[in-house]
Amino acid sequence: MAGFVYIVTNHKRGTLYIGVTSDLSQRIYEHREGQTPGFASKYGCRQLVWYEDHDRIGTAIQREKSLKRWYRQWKIELIEGFNPDWRDLYCELM
Repeated sequence: MAGFVYIVTNHKRGTLYIGVTSDLSQRIYEHREGQTPGFASKYGCRQLVWYEDHDRIGTAIQREKSLKRWYRQWKIELIEGFNPDWRDLYCELM
């Protein structure tokens, strides 16, 4: 099964949430609708700013765990290398 690692935020350079899923469009929809109780919902992280696909969910989970250990600045640089304007990428998934 394939997997995705993603980052959602509440605004440019705001709070970052890193997650993993096998269905990216469904998961981001859930974030946007506030259906994900916990950290992301508490801080209003609803804007998809970065994602990466993997052939296997296990690889995606390993990548997620790795990214969560990164310094915040490294995460910002990762996002800005992929999405320099911090635009919401959700509409591109449809």
